[in-house]
Amino acid sequence: MFIDIAKIYIKAGDGGHGSASFRREKYVPLGGPDGGDGGDGGSVIFKVDPGLRTLLDFKYKRKHVAERGEDGASQKMYGRAGKDLVIKVPPGTVIKEAESGKIIADLKEDGEQAVVARGGRGGKGNAKFATSTRQAPNFAQPGLPGEERNVVLELKLLADVGLVGFPNVGKSTMLSMVTGAKPKIANYHFTTLTPNLGVVDIKGIESFVLADIPGLIEGAHEGVGLGIDFLRHVERTRLLIHVIDVSGVEGRDPIDDFEKINDELKLYNEKLSKKPQIVVANKTDIAENEENYEKLKEYVEEKGMKIFKISAATNTGLRELMLYVGSILNTIEVEEEYTEDEMFVPEERKFTYDVEIDEEGVYVVSGSLVDRLLLQVNIYDSESIKYFHRTLERRGIIAKLKEMGIQDNDLVRMDDFEFEFLD
Repeated sequence: MFIDIAKIYIKAGDGGHGSASFRREKYVPLGGPDGGDGGDGGSVIFKVDPGLRTLLDFKYKRKHVAERGEDGASQKMYGRAGKDLVIKVPPGTVIKEAESGKIIADLKEDGEQAVVARGGRGGKGNAKFATSTRQAPNFAQPGLPGEERNVVLELKLLADVGLVGFPNVGKSTMLSMVTGAKPKIANYHFTTLTPNLGVVDIKGIESFVLADIPGLIEGAHEGVGLGIDFLRHVERTRLLIHVIDVSGVEGRDPIDDFEKINDELKLYNEKLSKKPQIVVANKTDIAENEENYEKLKEYVEEKGMKIFKISAATNTGLRELMLYVGSILNTIEVEEEYTEDEMFVPEERKFTYDVEIDEEGVYVVSGSLVDRLLLQVNIYDSESIKYFHRTLERRGIIAKLKEMGIQDNDLVRMDDFEFEFLD
C-alpha cells in the first residue's frame, strides 16, 4: 500500500530531576550536599532510510515518545541521559508542524537527519547550589519537559521530470516504454492509483528519473479524483512533460485539456505553473482528426513551448523526446523550494511570568517561571526560602510587584502557595 501522508504525535524525553541529598556516612557527622544532576531527556530524530518507499508504518503507529532522563542520586551520581528516538523515513519526506503547516525539515539524502523535538535538560542536584554562605541547600532543580508537537509527514517523490495529464492519455505506457518500470496499464480511467518512477538511461544523455503522476482531472486541487493526493509529487520536479491525447477517440478537445491541467497546477501551487513544460501529443497512430494536433501545435508554440508528436503504444518519437529532455535538464536551475516564511522556527524556551491583582486585592503571580520555581524549592526549609526570595528579586518579580503598588503585609499568591509581602 502506498501511503504518502501521515499525521503523528511526537514527544521528546523529559529531563531527569536533580537530587536533594546529603552525605550520611559513619564518622562524617556534618556531611554536605551530594545530590547529583538529572540526565537529559532523549530527542526525537528523523533519519532517511533509502530502503523505505512509503509512510505506511505511520498509519498504524501515531504516537512516538523518546526516553526520559534518569533522576540524579546521592553521592553526586548523575542520572543517565535518555536515549534518542530515531524515526526512519523514506527519502523525500517533508516534516511539517501540524498547526501552522510550516516546514520543520525536508529530508532527501541517504542518512540525512533532523532533530524535530529536543529532549529536556536534566535538573541540577543540590550539590550545585552549595556556596560559602549556603552550605546546606535542601532543594534541587526539576528536569525540563521535552518538546512535544503534532507533525505531518509528506512524502514527495524525488524525480527530475514529471508526467502530467488527464487519465488514460498514455502516461503509464510512455513510462514503461522509456524506462524499466512496469506500471499497471489498462484502457480505462484511473488505472494508475499510485505514482510510478522509472530511470531513463539512453546513450548520449545523463540518466534521469521520470515520474508518472496519476489522477489529474478538473478540480484536482480541491480533492476531486486522485489529484490532491499526488500533486505534491510534482513539486520537486525540474521539468514537466504534459501528455495530451490528440486522437479524438474520446471526443476531447486537446486545447481545453491543456488549459484545465495547467489551471489545476496553478491553483494547487503557483510555483507549479512556472515550471518548464514540454507538450507531448500522444496517440497519433490512431488519430481520427489530424486537425487536433495542428490546432494544439499552433496554440502551444504561440506560448513559446516545444511540442513533440508521439505514439507511446508503438514507441514512435519517444527516443527523440527523451534525448531532448536529457539535453536540457542540466540547463534548468533548481529553485529554492521554500521561503523563510514557510519554514518553522521553534520558539526559544523562556521562563516567563505575569502579575495581576484579583478581585480580592491579592497579587497573583503566574507563568512557567513560577511553576518551575515552586517545583524546585522546599517552602518549609529556611535555606530554600532564601533562595526563593533571591530568585524573585533576580528575575524582577519583586520590582514588578512594587511597581504595581504592593505594600507590606499584602498577600501574594503563586499557584497554591500564598505569603505576605515584606519589603
